[in-house]
Amino acid sequence: MKALLGRKIGMSRVFDADGRQRAVTVLQAGPCWVVQRKHTERDGYEAAQIGFEPQKPLRLPRALVGHMKACAAGPFRILREVPLDEGDDPKPGDEVTVSIFAKGDWVDVTAVTKGRGFQGVMKRHGMGGQPDSHGHTMHRRPGSVGMRELPGHILKNKRMPGHMGRVRVTVQNLEAVDVRPEDHLLLVHGAVPGPVGGLVLIRRSIKKAPAKAAKQS
Repeated sequence: MKALLGRKIGMSRVFDADGRQRAVTVLQAGPCWVVQRKHTERDGYEAAQIGFEPQKPLRLPRALVGHMKACAAGPFRILREVPLDEGDDPKPGDEVTVSIFAKGDWVDVTAVTKGRGFQGVMKRHGMGGQPDSHGHTMHRRPGSVGMRELPGHILKNKRMPGHMGRVRVTVQNLEAVDVRPEDHLLLVHGAVPGPVGGLVLIRRSIKKAPAKAAKQS
């Protein structure tokens, strides 16, 4: 199982052995604990439910506290299910730390983007807009959106003003520049969606092999 819950701390920069500067996003990765184990025979699939950020029992429903009773470190504020690799068999109560990743690994990070509220077509879709000089009345408007002939209505999927942001996004193939188990930190090269302090799900890349396997090949 190579998946962790964490928080986005912010961006920084590091220098590699050749003195080159690299922009990194600092992530607090874990620690997490296994709360429940899903089995194919009983549940139809193999997965593990992990908990993040211990919470006071009084702040959670009784049923949820009882559900996490098997894990001594709980209860937890956040629960997520993650798929298991072949041969993995974690037990409830097992701790999962950032040590599951190594320097040079490739990871996928899932988070919720910043909410931008209601936006027009220029900001939401990157449209150029109309002339901005005197005499024009359109400026930042989208322009023509329909037709007078059949079917006589606006077609589906037409790019229009509307709600922007606050969507779940996965950024793939981010390189783990540094792993610091003592501080529960993971430094990845590139940008991660969401605000500072936002919740992130860090998983092993589904498109690129781990660093050790890549070297052997």
